[in-house]
Amino acid sequence: MADAPESHPSRKTTRRLNDHRGFPLVDPSAQTTAKKSEAELGKPQEPGTVSLPMKPEPVAATPPPPPEAFFETQPPASRLTAERAKVHRPMEAKLVEPAPSIQSLERKVAELIAMQGEHPGQDLISDIMMTALRMVRDGSTRGDMKILAASLRELRYAFNIFRPYQDRRKVTVFGSARTQPEDAEYQQAKHFAEEMVKRNYMIITGAGPGIMEAAQAGAGRENSFGVNIKLPFEQRSNPFIEGDKKLINFRYFFTRKLCFVKEASAIALFPGGFGTHDEMFETLTLIQTGKSSLFPIVLIDKNGGNYWREWADYVADHLLGQKLISEDDMQLFKITDDPQWAADEITNFYTRYHSCRYIKDTLVLRMTSRLTKANIEQLNDHYASILIAGKGKIVECESFPEEGSEPELLALPRLALPFNRRNFGKLRLLIDEINRA
Repeated sequence: MADAPESHPSRKTTRRLNDHRGFPLVDPSAQTTAKKSEAELGKPQEPGTVSLPMKPEPVAATPPPPPEAFFETQPPASRLTAERAKVHRPMEAKLVEPAPSIQSLERKVAELIAMQGEHPGQDLISDIMMTALRMVRDGSTRGDMKILAASLRELRYAFNIFRPYQDRRKVTVFGSARTQPEDAEYQQAKHFAEEMVKRNYMIITGAGPGIMEAAQAGAGRENSFGVNIKLPFEQRSNPFIEGDKKLINFRYFFTRKLCFVKEASAIALFPGGFGTHDEMFETLTLIQTGKSSLFPIVLIDKNGGNYWREWADYVADHLLGQKLISEDDMQLFKITDDPQWAADEITNFYTRYHSCRYIKDTLVLRMTSRLTKANIEQLNDHYASILIAGKGKIVECESFPEEGSEPELLALPRLALPFNRRNFGKLRLLIDEINRA
């Protein structure tokens, strides 16, 4: 039964539902939509309430109008676009004319690869090299080439650092760099990391101070990865990862973000600022759109804190309330103030479920143990709405030929389903049911 709305003078309240631990969660079906009228705005408020803005903010001056006949002298937008689209090669470039054929370049690339022997991914290596060669005549600027070269170089380095630890699952931890050691959130992050290491997980952070330092203090150097970013000012790593071979320094945020998600089996977020919310919403978007595999996202507060609950109020009121997201999307994250519960939530996600991948239009769920026929029938009854109509049901299957690149997983039992690639929140519920069966 839903709790009565909480009384709080500084914010509107939403009705909440209790989870199995009694921790309040947002009930999206009971949104309050009360808004202040224009007449009410500006009136004196009760003590303790907050009205924004707190102080007058400077307003930028209106720019002067353009000179007379300014627009008549400008070329049309279509011509501007055409001018910008022209190929501009560096002045010192002296290219062979006519250009060698693509086929001849591909043969040379194949010869170079063959000098190192045979490789199962040589078609992809060829693609990387041909992409670089095409830039010679694309008119790419040196700046464009530097971005491509640096991102490929640092991703290759990062993959090499993570590769020896592929046998251990990892949790990426986000949170404020401003959190101090005496803060409750710092201690929560440290305790959470300790709990994850007990479960044989490793920790990935941005290698900075605050929550990142706390998580790596709890995990220890031997169980930590630092994914740092090079900034114009000095960016020192925290003492628990500084100098470690598992500390990676990235030039670009986008390559750094890729590693945060690619290498993780779960994401844990503690209270933080813009950066924390950026990482959280980007991760939710990747999962919501199917661009990342489904994994647990836990939002961890200090004991009795309401940072993430008030964030969930906002999401329920404004995103779900205005139908900008679906109710299913609220299943993609969990909120708690108990680090041990958060650690259990992550490890329980992998009780039976192991991993997944798509084989054309079929989603394959790999498991560590088989389900009974009755379990599978129950899944079909409960989750028919997430299957593509007329494409079949959830069935047990063997490994596919396309999975040959992962021989260590071929013996795992599997389920195949024609997933609609839309209801990822319900897919999360399906996986939860698989783990409970």
